Formats: sequence, structure tokens, C-alpha cells
Amino acid sequence: MGSVEHSAADVEIRRSARRRRTVSARREDGRTIVLVPEGLSVAEEARWVEVMIGKLERRGARQRRAHGHDGAEPSAGQSELARRAERLSRDFLEGRARATSVVWVGNQQRRWGSCTPATGEIRLSERVRGMPGYVVDYVLIHELAHLLHADHGPRFWALVGRFPRAERARGFLDGYAAAAGLVLDEHE
Repeated sequence: MGSVEHSAADVEIRRSARRRRTVSARREDGRTIVLVPEGLSVAEEARWVEVMIGKLERRGARQRRAHGHDGAEPSAGQSELARRAERLSRDFLEGRARATSVVWVGNQQRRWGSCTPATGEIRLSERVRGMPGYVVDYVLIHELAHLLHADHGPRFWALVGRFPRAERARGFLDGYAAAAGLVLDEHE
């Protein structure tokens, strides 16, 4: 593993007496905050700072790629996903559900997808990417319907039910989750 260059002014190390074995890091106001156990040696501290900065940089690069902000054109997969969502909204929701962005994300452990109705952003778990097309469509329809009804009430499910393979897709997702031992949020 190579060395990551950083300025000491950009890194703040916070020691904690309550922290016993774990090390974590986060970005805060343009700085890297590394949280370490109080009893960690100076050498171990320096090693962990390098490890955690590397993790943060890799995570940031993944997020920029997933959101099309890596300095290049947005990925064909992402723009295809947004076009797919537009088509599904048009075909099954009279075009009323309009997402402002539709992206793949790798940080959803308990959901197949999520959306923020206030901003129109839709995020699909990377886990769904390799599933059959009708399953991806179902997850998109589910999230698009949330743009119109934020809850899981009868009107929401009536919209989702317009997708002809909704029940089959839910069965696929339930079976996948059971086989993989996933614990998902209810209704997802």
C-alpha cells in the first residue's frame, strides 16, 4: 500500500478514552478528523491516519464516479438509468414522477433503493444492478411512486401495482434477501 500525502494542518487526531479498539475518520469543514483510542502508540497512530485517509479518498472517488462528478462525462450506465426512470414514469405513472437524479450507490445495506421526495433524488443499491431487468424496473417504479406518495399507503401501492410484474419482482427480491441472509427495512 502506497503512502498518501497530506498536510498535518489538514488532519486532526482526536484521542478518546472511551474508544478501545476502533479507529474511524470523517471529513469535516475540509479537514480530515481521525478518531483513535487514547492508548494508541504514536507509530500506530501514524499508520492508522494513513489507512483512514486512504479509505476516505477511495470512498470519495467511488461517490464521485457514482454521481458522475469525476471530471468526465456521466457514465453511460447512469444516464441510461435516468432514461429508464423517465420511460417507466411515462409508461406507468402518466409521467407525473420526475426524478432530478437517478444513481447507483454502494452504501445501502438495508434497502434496494431510496428516494428523497423533497429533492427528487433516487438512489438504487448496487446490489440491484445485476438483477433481471424487470426487478430493476420494479425498484425504480417503487422509488418513483414515492415521489408522488412518500408513505407506503394504499395510493402508493396502487401506483406500484400498475407495473405488470410488480408481484413477481417482489417475490424475486424476497427470495434473494432470504438466500443472502439480508435484513432489509420493512416495505423495501
